[in-house]
Amino acid sequence: MKKCLFLLMVLHSLLPDSFSQARPLPVIDMHLHAEHVKNKGEATPCIGAPFRDLGFNDPKNDFGQVFETALKTNSWSDHCLPSPRSNDSLKLLTVAAMKNNNVYGVTSGDIETVRQWKKEAPDRIIPSVYWNFNSAQQWGLTVDSLEKIFKSGEFKVFGEITIQYEGYSPSDSSFAPYLEMAERLDIPVGIHIGCGPPGAPYMGTTRYRARLHSALGLEEALLQHPKLRVYAMHAGWPMIDDMLATLYTHPQLHVDLAAICFMLPKKEFYYYLERLVNAGFGKRIMFGSDNMIWPGAIEAGIQTIKQAKFLTESQRRDILFNNAARFLRLTESEIKKMH
Repeated sequence: MKKCLFLLMVLHSLLPDSFSQARPLPVIDMHLHAEHVKNKGEATPCIGAPFRDLGFNDPKNDFGQVFETALKTNSWSDHCLPSPRSNDSLKLLTVAAMKNNNVYGVTSGDIETVRQWKKEAPDRIIPSVYWNFNSAQQWGLTVDSLEKIFKSGEFKVFGEITIQYEGYSPSDSSFAPYLEMAERLDIPVGIHIGCGPPGAPYMGTTRYRARLHSALGLEEALLQHPKLRVYAMHAGWPMIDDMLATLYTHPQLHVDLAAICFMLPKKEFYYYLERLVNAGFGKRIMFGSDNMIWPGAIEAGIQTIKQAKFLTESQRRDILFNNAARFLRLTESEIKKMH
């Protein structure tokens, strides 16, 4: 039965638009991943959508195991999103979710995987380069090699930049040459500023620090590279005052709502989003799902924005599409094709 349902979903996604109902207004997802499923064929973790609470841990226990068990048993949430069990099904179901919701996604991952996903959905995948210092060594993503990649025109965005997990601020001098390259080539940059998984330092990323959630860490980089297009992924959650101060001081800075839009307890997310909007920054907020291995995250995040009663319809469209279209400098013809 599950296999039949999967096939029906895939077949529906492959139907040309003329055979389907009028498609919804377009959405730009500024934060998608072209990922691989770990432990193929085994039960995979579900992600809370949203989490009800974030649990606790007795330090005698391994928090990594506690967290994995919570995901597999759904004990921290009332509703969760499952992961497909193979790479092919992950790719197909993600593309299906994009087509069904008329989503165009800035999609990062290792270079070859992004290329494969682009072939699957050439009109919907906006290729982006995932990067941190480890990947620079592992995949040879030096300043020179990245410059060649971006000059070719194949990849459009530099991000997700995940040096927060390695203990680095975006303003660290070791990252400056990469920002200089992006500014010179006019490549938009998406930098992880905010939440990773709870308890990240206890699950392998030992240099992850809570203080690096602060958007204030962007400040020197923004001043040194004033022509750079930058967006803070995850909107600096939960450090809202730091995020507001940085947005106020640096009018070129944007944010995305990735992960927090579907994983956080809804009351907390709406509080955070409403603070951003009430402070006057509704034109700089962009939708992002942070879908890694949970294709349902795309629609879940979109619905959370649509159901926010404090937003006007104009504000919803700004968050879901208009702000990102402007930030990416899409042409009128490109925008028209998306509708």
